[in-house]
Amino acid sequence: MATDSRPLPIDLRSQRGALMVELLIALVFLAIGLLAVGRLFPAGSRSQLQSRMTSTANFYAQQKAEELMTLSAADPGMTAGRHPAGVATENLGTNGAWQRFYQVDLLAAPLSSVRRITINVSWTFQGTRSVIDTIYVRR
Repeated sequence: MATDSRPLPIDLRSQRGALMVELLIALVFLAIGLLAVGRLFPAGSRSQLQSRMTSTANFYAQQKAEELMTLSAADPGMTAGRHPAGVATENLGTNGAWQRFYQVDLLAAPLSSVRRITINVSWTFQGTRSVIDTIYVRR
């Protein structure tokens, strides 16, 4: 069988290997895109966990607010000051991940029958975070 030994036209000679180079460039761009998308998944998981922890902290603050709304003015939990006293906190959750305390303040006249209660729920996740809820109770 005889082979054709005629020289290739100039435009075909310049295209030799071009498809391989184009394919390699396309693969590089595809790899960069996949790596960029892959980095979004851990960030999304962290954001979802942070949102869930904030929602839980809001639940614990609301729970305490509802409990305090039922107390009478003579109840020891409604006296002015920090509850629990000092730097103590209530440990919440199955592993004590959330800490809660509240502060009762008596307001000046003419609002002397009103108490301002500030509930603080904190937790640690990528730094210390907290939710603060303030309610006013008239007794």
